[in-house]
Amino acid sequence: MKQNKYDEAEFFRNYSQMPRSTKGLEAAGEWHELRTMLPELKDKNVLDLGCGFGWHCRYARDQQARSVIGVDLSGNMLQRAREMTDDSRIEYRHMAIEDIEFAPEQFDVVISSLALHYIEHLDQVFARIHACLVQGGTLVYSVEHPIFTARAAQDWYYGPQGEIMHWPVDDYHQEGKRVANFLNQDVVKYHRTLATHLNGLIQAGFVIQQVAESKPSPEMMEMPGMRDENRRPMFLMIAAVKA
Repeated sequence: MKQNKYDEAEFFRNYSQMPRSTKGLEAAGEWHELRTMLPELKDKNVLDLGCGFGWHCRYARDQQARSVIGVDLSGNMLQRAREMTDDSRIEYRHMAIEDIEFAPEQFDVVISSLALHYIEHLDQVFARIHACLVQGGTLVYSVEHPIFTARAAQDWYYGPQGEIMHWPVDDYHQEGKRVANFLNQDVVKYHRTLATHLNGLIQAGFVIQQVAESKPSPEMMEMPGMRDENRRPMFLMIAAVKA
């Protein structure tokens, strides 16, 4: 079942107020690492899966990508993306990531930011991405880190005074559905181990180039709560090339 929380009015309203929604990529804690994993985008055809407000699409065009297609299941997301975009070389398409069907070798680069942990059958999506990439094309994606998704609670363990004690990890090898609380609502996510991510890419025909586990940039360290983000990674980022 394809989940579409972002077309629910209250959820979308809350999401729209998040810093990464109002300020863009520079307010996304993982962006300073993720952008270093992207290949040269100049003159490339780019696909963004789960494009949201289109921040990565517009960034790709700022880097002189030839064309960009952004895909998202949410009509609300795409409406906002179109309102924020004035570029004929960016096209937004209303569809689920699981349903993408593009021509063989249509894209040079595929990007996906914090969307694939909502996908139940990730191996099928990897296969579709592989098919639409040129030989030597690059996939760069970020997801919530397996250490973060292992427990549905997705929260710290607190002491008697409400102080942060540690980040609990349990049921790590029990992959599958997790119902987590995000923006005060139940959201379905899918936990999979680091090995499953890496082996899934290898089995789909990718060669892994780089793996990163998010940590705050030096500039973010003075923001409230950011120092605790060094105690566990919240995001996993992987760059892989079609062999």
